[in-house]
Amino acid sequence: MPVFAANLTMMFNEWAFLDRFDAAADAGFATVEYLFPYEAAPEAIAERLARNNLQQALFNLPPGDWAAGERGIAALPGRFDALKADVERALDYAEATGVKRLHLMAGIADPQDEDASSTYRRSVTYAAGRLAEKGIDLLLEPINGRNMPGYFLNDFGAAERLIAECGLPNLKLQFDIYHRQIIHGDVTMALRRLLPITGHIQIASVPSRNEPDGEELNYPYLFGEIDRLAYDGFVGCEYVPRGHTLDGLGWFKPFARS
Repeated sequence: MPVFAANLTMMFNEWAFLDRFDAAADAGFATVEYLFPYEAAPEAIAERLARNNLQQALFNLPPGDWAAGERGIAALPGRFDALKADVERALDYAEATGVKRLHLMAGIADPQDEDASSTYRRSVTYAAGRLAEKGIDLLLEPINGRNMPGYFLNDFGAAERLIAECGLPNLKLQFDIYHRQIIHGDVTMALRRLLPITGHIQIASVPSRNEPDGEELNYPYLFGEIDRLAYDGFVGCEYVPRGHTLDGLGWFKPFARS
């Protein structure tokens, strides 16, 4: 059955960040993910993981100046030196947490701009190569333009082509079902076709991005399909609870760690 990772950026917000590890473990999760760990010390995160017997599934490389509206810098010309430094910073956290997958955010840029496209390819190639030295996969995630207007990587086909063209064994797709449904639809057929290049799956209801227990997607069917496809990675719960996190975990009870 799918192995679900609690997203500690979106879930368990009733607790301070480090306390969310404890809360997730108490709720039955064996695995966690989050957007960014960089406001906490890597040693502090490692201690919470070990204390709770949790596995770290995923986090993002630094995104640039998030408060100023940056959503990654990989496609931004003139930021390559900063990207290289960001890779090293992420690797410090990867070493502490044992994570084997890192997501590289592309940034706000025009996908038709040749400078942005060449910069993105250069950034992806560099980051994947550096992560490969540490046995870590680099993930690329298409993000829909409704949630993140102007995001460079906003198409699953573009991500698939880039992964194929680069031909790097540790370069994988981050298949967010929520984003897939909004951008293209046809989720099940896309899962069947793209699973060989998929390194991580994420879930949320559509259109509200809440618990995966209603609205327009049939998640029980999709969970069964993930099993039928013999996917052996993690499924990240990147959703915003409708209310208190614990009150919305009814869907998760059959999968919880005892």
